Amino acid sequence: MTLDSLDDDQLRQVRDHARKALEKAGAKGCFPTPVDQVIAAAKHLVNAHEEIDEGFLAKARKKVGGALKRALSKVMGVLDVTARTMHLDKLVPIHKLPFLKLHELGHGVLPWQREMFKLTEDCELTIAPEVSELFERESNAFASEVLFQLDSFTDEAASDDVLGLKTPLRLSKRYGASVYSSIRRYVSTNARSCAVIVLEPPVACSGDGFVAKLRRVVVSNQFHFTFGDIRLAEEFTPDDEIGRIVPVGGRRMSRPRPLVLTDRNGSKHECVAEAFAHKYNVFILVCPKATLTKKIVLIAS
Repeated sequence: MTLDSLDDDQLRQVRDHARKALEKAGAKGCFPTPVDQVIAAAKHLVNAHEEIDEGFLAKARKKVGGALKRALSKVMGVLDVTARTMHLDKLVPIHKLPFLKLHELGHGVLPWQREMFKLTEDCELTIAPEVSELFERESNAFASEVLFQLDSFTDEAASDDVLGLKTPLRLSKRYGASVYSSIRRYVSTNARSCAVIVLEPPVACSGDGFVAKLRRVVVSNQFHFTFGDIRLAEEFTPDDEIGRIVPVGGRRMSRPRPLVLTDRNGSKHECVAEAFAHKYNVFILVCPKATLTKKIVLIAS
């Protein structure tokens, strides 16, 4: 497994262009990552807070003819490749803008992409980590490599002795990235065994209950080597082992709790799980106890 499911050669090429974009902008070592400075150095323009409706799209599509890549759902961003101009919908949440801008820039600066289309359209589905189209996975990887300044984020995260959510939460502010992308980067590039279970915000039901639907699971290479593809339920409640970890009562974090996982060979591993919740998602970080280097206090389930 490699970042964003690119093979080694594909990732190497994307990282090379991300490095050039950072160096051209003089952005390496600047925090938070100066996204607009990188875009300007690449000679691209940003028109933000536009209304990208069917009228806007019809005109843009007519201009380029058939040389376009359509989005799969509500369009969040459009890149006019020839004009080097990205148009961003006014309804895009502010925390998603840095990654979306760099995703659009990836379409514009990766040379093999730039030659394919004159217009690209992006939506929630095309910038999602599990997108199947290589074209989009490359742009996602480019955005991540620039935003987290290649190995800088990973190296800083590794300097913390303890695996825990406080590290990516702190670094998200330093790099100017969303909590989601920071936690995902933290896990996917971690040399140690860890995984994060991402849930949709809990929906209250009868009594003190709730239902939280599974969004996705992100794992480190070492975790995948040991456990393979873990299978989870599609939703969780306070009555199940994972649901009990979800912070409730206005709390944003839950203290570490024990969790047992079975590896691909059928052996059981004692793990530690902790959670962080905000209005967009709940993140449950799971680490085998063997990977933890600092004594922590566990709360019985």
